[in-house]
Amino acid sequence: MATLSPIARAALASALALACASGNTEQQLGANADLSTAPRVTIDRPKPTFMLIERDKRVHGLKPFQDLVDKAEPGSVLRPPPGTYAGPVTIDKPLTIEGGGKVVIDAGDKGTVMMLNASHSVVRGLRLTGSGDSHDTDDSCLDVRGHHNVIEDVVVDNCLFGIDLKQVDHSVVRGNRVRSKDFELGVRGDGLRLWYSNYNLIENNEIVDSRDMVAWYSHDNIFRGNLGRRSRYSIHFMFANDNIVENNRFYDNAVGIYFMYTERGAARNNVISHATGATGMGIGFKEASGTIIENNEIIYCGIGIGSDLSPFQPDSTIEVRGNRFAFNGIGLLFNSETGGNNMRDNVFEGNLTQVSYGGRSDNPTKNFWEGNYWDDYQGFDRNRDGIGDQKHELYSYADQIWIELPMARFFRSSPVLELLDFLERLAPFSAPDLILRDEKPRFAQPVREALS
Repeated sequence: MATLSPIARAALASALALACASGNTEQQLGANADLSTAPRVTIDRPKPTFMLIERDKRVHGLKPFQDLVDKAEPGSVLRPPPGTYAGPVTIDKPLTIEGGGKVVIDAGDKGTVMMLNASHSVVRGLRLTGSGDSHDTDDSCLDVRGHHNVIEDVVVDNCLFGIDLKQVDHSVVRGNRVRSKDFELGVRGDGLRLWYSNYNLIENNEIVDSRDMVAWYSHDNIFRGNLGRRSRYSIHFMFANDNIVENNRFYDNAVGIYFMYTERGAARNNVISHATGATGMGIGFKEASGTIIENNEIIYCGIGIGSDLSPFQPDSTIEVRGNRFAFNGIGLLFNSETGGNNMRDNVFEGNLTQVSYGGRSDNPTKNFWEGNYWDDYQGFDRNRDGIGDQKHELYSYADQIWIELPMARFFRSSPVLELLDFLERLAPFSAPDLILRDEKPRFAQPVREALS
């Protein structure tokens, strides 16, 4: 064996000690432990420094906001005089900044506007504007890197990324208004990003004309009462478990809520509308398990719910109950079907296609359907118990053409295909494929309270 130098031996010993310490921490505290007091791992690429001459002329002559921060005592409340100040700003101590809606910090279109590296701090009532446009350095309006912070009533505009939380726990992001730079959709930054950030409350924010709101490797967060409009993903979860999405409004985005490689979590009481275009989807699953989708309004979307290899974990389910699927191209679309989806008490009305499979389903009974309302149900309720006298079965006839050849869906309402579908139902040329069987379909459409 080769002999290690003293420096190499010391480095190896330090690495082993760190690995052991990390392993003991996870083993002793468990997956749901509060790690907010653990040392942060430096993951940010160093932010570049820009001279004043490199920044837009509009910030020349402005008083640097950093001077006010440097003079403030740790733990104090800073109430700056109203006005516009020059960024960037770095906060490395606990501090409460109260802008009262009359303080603007402008970085002059270079770098990141504000970096909050401290814990137990409050940033409230500011307008942050004028970040750079570099994706390499994640130029943003506000980087948050501490725990137990409150970001409230902050206006974010003309920024590449909006509010960026990395390794942040037990914090509140509430009542903020975020808008990206006026770029093409694909090259905007994320309006709000959580990365390895847990137990946070994201509430009553407006994310408009941004790219995505994302939560990656981030667990046990609550997204409540937010508005997302004209972006790509309203919320995109990836390797993020036990997150709750409730009472949000998502309009005119490419995708409403996407659960990717996730476990558990819930989406309830949300309004998702006009997720249109080639990839338009209200709610999507990709190898997700254990999710509850409840009491949502999913309307005017290309696809209401799109599911791919979900549920993924053995013996897990996805519960879809009490939702309204209305006026969508396809209400529910299953790809790579594995079964384990339970659909109860949903309303299906006005969809061009109620339920479809990405290909032929070998065993459609793997999914469970009960108590759903179907506006195309062809039966009666003679005993008036609210349940149809006969089961509702959905078969694919001419539908099989555009199931196997999606491009043909463009012609689905044409006279030729309508006639072909009629003839297929009247005298099938071949045995139609069973898509679903609801043993207890609702006969009358249930009255639903409007979601605001």
